[in-house]
Formats: sequence, C-alpha cells, structure tokens
Amino acid sequence: MKNISTLLTLIFSIGVFTSCDGDLDVNTDPNSPANITPALALASSEASIIAMTGGEFANLGGFYAQYHTQSPSAGQYDAIDQYNLSTSFGDRAWVELYSGALNDLNYVLTEANKPENNNTGQNLIATLLQVYTYQVLVDVFGDVPYTEALGGVSNFNPKPTPGDEIYKDLLVKIDAAVAKYNANPVASGFGTQDVIYNGDAASWIKFANTLKLKIYLRMAYTSLANPAAVQALLAQNNFITADAAFAKFGTAVAQQNPFYAVNLRPSPGLGDINHIASNTLLQFYASHNDPRRTAVYRASNTGAYVGLDQGNGENFTNTAVSYARPNVGTQTPVYLLTVAESNFLQAEALIRYSGQAGAKAKYDLGVASSFATYGVGAANAAPFTAAGGAYEFVAGLPTEQAIRQVIVQKWASLANVNNIEAYIETTRTKFPEVVTFGSQDYAKGNRIPSRTSILTGNAVPSILFYPQNEVDRNINITQRTSITQKVWWDQKN
Repeated sequence: MKNISTLLTLIFSIGVFTSCDGDLDVNTDPNSPANITPALALASSEASIIAMTGGEFANLGGFYAQYHTQSPSAGQYDAIDQYNLSTSFGDRAWVELYSGALNDLNYVLTEANKPENNNTGQNLIATLLQVYTYQVLVDVFGDVPYTEALGGVSNFNPKPTPGDEIYKDLLVKIDAAVAKYNANPVASGFGTQDVIYNGDAASWIKFANTLKLKIYLRMAYTSLANPAAVQALLAQNNFITADAAFAKFGTAVAQQNPFYAVNLRPSPGLGDINHIASNTLLQFYASHNDPRRTAVYRASNTGAYVGLDQGNGENFTNTAVSYARPNVGTQTPVYLLTVAESNFLQAEALIRYSGQAGAKAKYDLGVASSFATYGVGAANAAPFTAAGGAYEFVAGLPTEQAIRQVIVQKWASLANVNNIEAYIETTRTKFPEVVTFGSQDYAKGNRIPSRTSILTGNAVPSILFYPQNEVDRNINITQRTSITQKVWWDQKN
C-alpha cells in the first residue's frame, strides 16, 4: 500500500492528518480512537479518497478508458490490459474507502450532530464526501453494503443494498445536509484541514449541486431518470466554479501524488516502465493538433509522441522511454470534480431535457475549462469550438448524437484528471464507442477491445469483482461470475 502510506505521511507532515484507523479492518469500530478531532478525521477521509481515486483507480481507469496501455518491456499490469483481473484486485480499494474514508466521515458526522455541537457545516462537508465515496463504490462494484455498513463489531456481515436504492438515498442525504445547513448555518471550522475547499460552505454547496447533477445523469438511461429535478438544478445555476482538487502534494518521497509515487517514481516506486500512451487518446489529440496532448503525455526519449494500440505491447520490444508516457508529476493534483466536468454535465442535461437550448454554450465552456485545468490556456480553446473548428458543437442533431459530442470531449478532458470517472462514463454512455480493431477512427473518438483481451468479440469490462477478502469473511456477499455484468444504471443498449 505504498500510495496510501505516502499520502498519510504527507498529510501528517503538513499538520492536517492523524490516523484514526490502525489496521484498516472494515469491521473495526472507527468511533473510539484515542486522539482525534473532526477536523483531523475529515483530513484523513480526504486522504483515503484521493489515495484511491488518484492512485489505484487512476491506474485502472487509465487502462479501461484507454489513456494508457502496458509497456512492451514490462508486465506489471498485463492482467488489467487483458481484462483478466483477479477476484482480489479490489481488496485494497474496498478496505481503504470503507475503513478509511467512510468510517472517518462517520465519526465526523457523529460528532457534528451531537446536540452540544450541532455543527451543520461539518455535517454538510462530511455528508457530501460520504455520498461521493458511496457513488464511486456503487459505480465500480455494483450493489455494496450501505444500509448495514459501518456497524463495526455489531455486524460482521453487512448485506449489500441494491445500487438503485443507494442512489435514491444519496440524493436524499445531499438535500437533507444542505437544508440543515441553510436553516442554521454554522461554520465548519475545518479551515485548511479540509484540503479540498478549506471549509468554505458556499463552495461545498456548489459541489452538492454538481454532485446531484452527476447522480441524476448517471440514471439517465433508467426508470429513475428525473427531468424535472434536473431542470430545477439547471434553473438554480449554482454549480462549482473552482475545481474540487487535492493539491497539497510535495516533492519529497513521502509527499507525492499517489499515481506518481507508485508507478513513475524510481525505487521504491516501479520506475516509469509500465505505462505508455494508448493510441486511442493520443491519436485523438494528435489528429486535431490539440495542445492537451503535451499536458497529458510526456514525449519519448527522442522527443516524439508515440503510442501503441491498446494492449498491443506484447507485439513490440521497445522500452517505455521509446513512447509517450503519462505526464503525472510529484505534485499533480487529484481531482474529485472539475469545472469542465460540471459544464459537460450541464450540456448533456440541456440536450436531454431542454431541447438542447444553451447546450452549445456549456459545451464550449467545458472545453475551455478543460484547457484551463491542463494549464494550456482557456482562450486557446476558442479556435477549436468556433464555427469550422475541430471541436465545433453541431446543434440540432438527434439526442444521442448530440450527447456523443459532449461525452467525447468529457473523455478527452479527464485523462490524468479523473481516470476512473472517464471509464465509468464510457460504460454509461457507450461513448467513445468500442469498435472492432482495424475499423477504428481515432480522430473521431473510438475505442477498441484490448489487443490482448481474454473476453470475446468487442466486450470490455463493465464492473469489478467483489474483493475476495470481503467475499471470504462476509456471508452475505456472493462473488460475481464476470466483469461483463452490469452496474444497475448501465442500461443503454
């Protein structure tokens, strides 16, 4: 768990973290630590979340969204590229998110809601982070313990709650936390120990609205789609205006970005030998002369931006330095939500539920915001989205074709930003499409089945196995038979 220990040392070193969970056992009681405060527990939970979304899941999502592929000269992640995951793959993420993030947040909520405290600001922030974490768990594992979760020694065998029921309750929890704060606004007092928004309630309420929009759109192809609720959110127009990012990394060994620390750092990291650019995204950027290419990837040792078709590393013998590689550094932030993603969510919502009115403006802002997040200049997006530009939004197309424009740009905006979100969105929308190798058009935005896939036809993974450790100790969890089974919201043909 090198990425976890790195982050925990980092947060401790900047004075905002103390561990409140020693052995990370899902079934231990998180509410009786010897020395802990809500602010320290909040910082601990954020560290756990970004360690997984920016580390373990960034690695997985990058392969599955086809941002990077396995280098020919190494084999650390062959199983991921082959869609040949073991049932133990999710052990670490499951434990860290339940025993780390969710238990720490449960402690914050317990303290915040004591009558003598009644801290509605702390309740707001902790609730939103719990909702975010549970959504990630559902989106990658399907039905997970929820109503019976976090019971400690009182329940060693929490039953999974159906994903659709979890989603409905997450929306209820967001509304309740916001309403409670608005009725009695109490400052959280978290300050810089909230590494995301420094305890600023107004920013967290914007986050709440953006998170709600994401949840509603995740349900767009299901019977729970709620156009009226989406339109109400759009009418409020109170979404994030600053990226929700963890940007406290340092350059010292114990302070680095979790993906960098494990995969790109020399010993004790893996030494930058496994990840090279997938042609799926690299050629999309290259075909349009997109400046994000040099932000997402580092050039080869000869200064070239060369990649491989997904999974094709076994057919070549060059080392990783002969290819473009992920441009993740020691201090690269980890993002929970970005302004670009928010604008793309709004654009999709306007296409689905408002006859496309205003969708182009939000789409254009999404592209510009993505350029800004990558540091290549928001103004530089204008020629791309202008009439005749490579990324011009074409209005009036049938709904799914119009949405495709948005999702392909969202996919292009999430590389090294939130890789697991990109994979989840490709699963939900089926964009960019998976097409038979040889028929792909990378300039248009197409994915291919990995060239080393163990699955048949054009199948790609759509869910993870339950962690085998949890299956072994929880009698109410039954291992699924395939990673081509579907999360509950995955209902688009």
